[in-house]
Amino acid sequence: MTTNLEQDNALEKRNKTRLNKLQKRLRREMGQAIENFNMIEDGDKVMVCLSGGKDSYAMLDILMNLQRSAPISFELVAVNLDQKQPGFPEHVLPEYLASIDVPFHIVERDTYSVVKSVVPEGKTTCALCSRLRRGTLYGFAEEIGANKIALGHHRDDILETFFLNMFYGGKLKSMPPKLVSDDGKNMVIRPLAYAREKDIAEYAELKEFPIIPCNLCGSQDNLQRQVIKEMLQQWDKHHPGRIETMFRSLQHVVPSHLADTQLFDFKSLELGFAHGVGPKTEANINEGPEMIDILSV
Repeated sequence: MTTNLEQDNALEKRNKTRLNKLQKRLRREMGQAIENFNMIEDGDKVMVCLSGGKDSYAMLDILMNLQRSAPISFELVAVNLDQKQPGFPEHVLPEYLASIDVPFHIVERDTYSVVKSVVPEGKTTCALCSRLRRGTLYGFAEEIGANKIALGHHRDDILETFFLNMFYGGKLKSMPPKLVSDDGKNMVIRPLAYAREKDIAEYAELKEFPIIPCNLCGSQDNLQRQVIKEMLQQWDKHHPGRIETMFRSLQHVVPSHLADTQLFDFKSLELGFAHGVGPKTEANINEGPEMIDILSV
């Protein structure tokens, strides 16, 4: 007869095995994303933005893991923005960050009061809150000399944003794994771009990160992003592999088979050439940017 102690030991062993597998997978995916997009280079100072949620905890954990074995040298500094939301447990992040021996800063800005004073009651606050948070973090990165800003968005976030922009914004646009801010002063990277949210969630649970809930301000359950998230979750449940295929499509864009005249020169298509794209001549080089026949690349 199996004793409670034996059951506990068996469960602990299974959890340890699962944790090791998840860590290896997340390390591999993050390493691949960093390499593919040249996210981190020798001598970089990376500001890792922590919200207290599962994604940012996992991002910092895996980045620290990679830092120990990377062939290049780079700094990591963790930064949390305390937006003065009522009930925010101010002690949690400092205690955790001190325990893992990583340099960190807690930036205090009362953006919560600003949002509440501007946004009408009952309206979503996420957009304005996000803009204020982003602006504060960008400015702080300059203060501490960080040349890269790491955000914890994962593959599911990227796909959700793609569908949000398509369904509600009329654009084929998402979150790029790497970008330069509008003012040209900040480089933003998303090291978890290839990672699945469900893997991150399980990893965070097994690692027992001290999660701080994201609903302290009273989040609305009917937000457009939540609708998209539920749609993708249903697709993933009923059509395994569809999420992976959709994400690959973001990496294999064919401008000549869309309808954006700014992206592809449809007006200059010519008969007699593969896909209608003729060679550039001295006469037409000055007419505009060279269009690439992407199907033959």
